[in-house]
Amino acid sequence: MKVPKLNNNDDTYVLVEWLVATGTEVKEGDPIAVLETSKSAEEVPADATGVLRQEIALMADCAPGDLLATIGAAAPASPAAVASPVASPTGPVITAPARAAMDELGVTEAQIATLGVNVVRRADVERLAAETSTRTAPLSKVQQAVGRAVTLSHSTIPAAYAVLDMALDEELAATRRLTKQVRRPVGLAELFVMGVARLHAEFPLFFATLGSGGTQAVLSEAANVGVTFDTGDGLYVPVVHDAGAKTLQEVATRLMEYRVAAMKGDFSAADLADANIAVTLHHDGGITLAIPFIFPGTVCALAVTAPQEVLYLDGGEVRSRQVAHIGLAYDHRLINGRDAARFLNALQREVRALVATE
Repeated sequence: MKVPKLNNNDDTYVLVEWLVATGTEVKEGDPIAVLETSKSAEEVPADATGVLRQEIALMADCAPGDLLATIGAAAPASPAAVASPVASPTGPVITAPARAAMDELGVTEAQIATLGVNVVRRADVERLAAETSTRTAPLSKVQQAVGRAVTLSHSTIPAAYAVLDMALDEELAATRRLTKQVRRPVGLAELFVMGVARLHAEFPLFFATLGSGGTQAVLSEAANVGVTFDTGDGLYVPVVHDAGAKTLQEVATRLMEYRVAAMKGDFSAADLADANIAVTLHHDGGITLAIPFIFPGTVCALAVTAPQEVLYLDGGEVRSRQVAHIGLAYDHRLINGRDAARFLNALQREVRALVATE
């Protein structure tokens, strides 16, 4: 095997590294030596399969066409004049260019070991660095818990979805009055928690749990309404327990306490336990449709989006109103589409009645 022509700028090269010792069997294409030119260090592959014998000493000059190595069927004796590197018995041979690339790219010996090759070249190191350079961000424990709940929900609950467009001009105007009246912040969250809770007796299956075997529904004694709070550090779903028995002021107080707890991530286990229905809030500007997942152990989840201004014709005159898409994700094993539509219309009725009577 002769020294190949590597570039047109150099008449000679320096053999800076033998990758294979004399007496070692090689396969055609295996890198066997590293030659340094004026521009780079390049690996030279074997041009045949057999037992290699080195013919040029380490760090010696060589020219294209010089005999670099002999590859034959029998293991030749190693000439004393030729220096042969010894591969590490505990790992692959790492070429000098590959070693330099490891230092440059921060690739470790442990990572190199995962390659599963006998000779590590610079290209191997560069490929490994590219594969492991993907940026990652750790997920908080809260977000990991959300992930587990979402996975369980999607894998076990055959969900369906229905949406009702609800005009909320009167309700939005009333929230300012009600805030002053109960001396607590009152918004759509408070109104919809109250409205949902008031439907417990009329729609018991929406607050139920699917029994074992899937042949019966386990009904709840009270409306325990979970409300989503997402402060950017994870999703929390604290519960307004027995919300149907509470006044608007009591619900508003509880949700105010939960907002403070959400900012601190400071909920008790009791705060987060026993929800049998959920109201998910999507009030960021521009969000017009949201499909919540159904929390395991419950049957449905309501999505309340940010109201959007919508134009409509009123007797030939163009007017505007604030409309939100109120969505209901429901477990189709207990609830069908007709009942979902009835529930959403009943919810609209209760929210409007609440505003009128408070």
